[in-house]
Parts: sequence; C-alpha cells; structure tokens
Amino acid sequence: MQVKDIMSEPVTIDKSERLGHALDLMEKNDLRRLLVTNKDKMGGVITTRQIARVLGARKSLGMPASSLHVASATMDSIIKVLPDMDVADATVLLQKTGILVAMDGEKVLGWVRPRDILAAAKVSGIASDAMRFPLTANPNDRLIHARRMMLDRDVGRLPVVESGRLVGIISEDDVAKSLRAFRDLNDTASKQYTRIFNILVSDVMTHDVKYVYVDTPLDEVKNIIIGENIGGLPVLSRREEVVGMITRRSILDYLVRTG
Repeated sequence: MQVKDIMSEPVTIDKSERLGHALDLMEKNDLRRLLVTNKDKMGGVITTRQIARVLGARKSLGMPASSLHVASATMDSIIKVLPDMDVADATVLLQKTGILVAMDGEKVLGWVRPRDILAAAKVSGIASDAMRFPLTANPNDRLIHARRMMLDRDVGRLPVVESGRLVGIISEDDVAKSLRAFRDLNDTASKQYTRIFNILVSDVMTHDVKYVYVDTPLDEVKNIIIGENIGGLPVLSRREEVVGMITRRSILDYLVRTG
C-alpha cells in the first residue's frame, strides 16, 4: 500500500487569516490542524496546540483572537513525501511530525495524518500494549496549569481524576476554545490575565468520557478512535483506576515497534 492510497484532501488556510477563523475552520471540519498557505504555496501547518500556546502567552494579552494572525501560530514541521512512498515507511516518518504532505513538485496532492494510517492498518494486541503513562489533571487545577503541562509534555489531552476516579477529560481543543472566548471579551491585558488565571479545569472539561480497559482489543480501540474522531482514550484497570492513555500516536508507535 502506498501513500496515494490513504492520503486525504487537506483543508487549507492562508497565513494572513485570523486565529479565530482557523479555529472555526477546524471546528467545522472536525480537525485539529490545517495546512497553511502563503500566496497559494505551502507555508506550514497550524494546530490547536499551537493556537493554545499563542493564546495563552502573556506577551499577547489584551489582544483578541480576532486580531492575531495564523502566521503567529504556524509551524514549518512538515515532511514532504512522494505519493508512491510505501505506507510502512510513511508510518515511521510520521513519528517525527504530525503530518506528511504528498507533493508533485510544488503541487499539494494530499496529506497523511495518524488517523489516515490507522484507518488502513490492521492491529492486534490489547490496549495495555500501546498505552502510555497517563499525565492527569484535577478538576480544581487551573486551566493555565493544564495548558502548560500539555505543552511541556507534548500531549493533546489529560484525563481528569478526582479521588482516584476518572471524572472528565480536557483536550488542547478545550483549552484553545476557552482562551479564545476570554480573549474576545476585549478586556485590558490585566483583566484578561485575571479572568484566564481563574479558569478551572472543571469549567471546560468534558464530563462524558469515553474510555477503554487494559484488556480491550486494540482493534476495538482503533475503531473507537477513528469512528468518534477523538485523539485518545483513558485506559482503566478493572478496578476503574486510570492506568494509561492510548492515542493515535501511541498506536502508531506500537505498529512501528511490532511491524
């Protein structure tokens, strides 16, 4: 199987557009990243994680999301590949970046994301084979603390645990949307900082959490992640304790290790 067999059409945005428009496009298309163009040429990629980084930065406080440009959160960490590249080789490359772009010269043919590879992959084993150690948040943690943990540890979501039990999950999407809402109140920088500083994880987390158990078959886990278009799932022991986190990327890593 080759890249051209699994690639999908990217959603693009010009680097001169506003961050708010980028978030709207992501929500409309149920995406966490967009391909950034610069005068119709590929200019990089923007992700919800980068938007959360920019919107939470002190240096831009006092500025609404509508005044910040896509260029301020664009990364150039894209690997260009040929459409006839073998999917196994593409999987290895995808471990180094969030996206591969299939190109013919300067023409973008499509992109390959972790979900595109997983949708075509056959996986065996159980959830515990591919899960990672879980970083968790508490409902009473401040949102800025959860944001900082996500950025520092390069994770897209945190299970929210209280008294040893899973009570919610918070994602980089939740962080970005919440920060955008407070930014757009057009307060002064000091008022914005006070408002943002006082947001708690419980204010924005998702309460109805999908999860799997350590012995859930990986193929079932993959189908949930692809079917629900979610980035990852908490993994629970049979005693209902959070013991891991399984994500699209951790399954990719497992496929490379075992492949």
